[in-house]
This record gives sequence, structure tokens and C-alpha cells, in this order.
Amino acid sequence: MQRSNKWVMAAVLLAIGTSGCAKSSSFDNEAASNGNAKVRTVNGVDQVTLSPDAVRRLGIETGAVTQSRVAGTDRKVIPYAAVVYAADGSTFTFVSPKPRVYHEAPIKVDRIVGSRAILKSGPAAGTSVVTVGSAELIGTAHGVEED
Repeated sequence: MQRSNKWVMAAVLLAIGTSGCAKSSSFDNEAASNGNAKVRTVNGVDQVTLSPDAVRRLGIETGAVTQSRVAGTDRKVIPYAAVVYAADGSTFTFVSPKPRVYHEAPIKVDRIVGSRAILKSGPAAGTSVVTVGSAELIGTAHGVEED
């Protein structure tokens, strides 16, 4: 139950944090219940695969991890919109290793500069990360539904 509560809190915090965005952050677990999403565990990681229609309906958008020189050091950088805060204070992002496939990847944020998150650790440069739709992916992956 404690693990479930962690994800519910992460989803709530994410929804609150993105409530001012133009795109909706309401939970739409309909994708999972009507066959437009499949959740399976691959190497211990929950992986969500969406149909093309579900990606479009949920408004999933992605950006990329880049490598930038920050204060004289090469650092991984992601759009700040790709950062997800869990209830325990840890951070992660959803990566997309191939079209319509998503899973959580832990990150450690060094600092936020404008609309960019400078990482201490995270996915490799060039990796696709979700910038819009993370709340919906949490709901789909962990069975969080709207009331």
C-alpha cells in the first residue's frame, strides 16, 4: 500500500505543478481500460506502450536529453517540464526508447536554470523524454484513476 500511496502522491503533485499548463493534466486511465495501453514489466521496470490514438488523445509530447557545457563541465540537460517529483522527494523522468513506449528513469537534478534542468545523473544524451503527459503515464502505469 505504501508504494501505491507514493505514486498517488507523485501524480497529485505533478497534476498540481502542471495545472497552469495549456494541456490538460487530468488523469485519463481510459487508455489502459479500453486496450489503448499495455503495461508490462521489462527487466524490473514498468513499461507503458500506447496506441497511436492514445498518444494523440493524451497529448504526449517529448523532448531530448542534450549534452551542454555548464560552468566548464559537460552536463546532461533536459527540459524542466520533463522532471517528475515523487512524494519522497526523488526525481525521475519518463523516457521513450522507441515510439509510443515509455518508462520511468531516475534522475538527479543539480539545478534548474530557466526552462532547463541540469542533471547530476540521468539518461544518455539523445534519449527522448516526456515533456507533456507524465501525469497520464503515471496514472496508466500505476492504475491511478480519476474519481
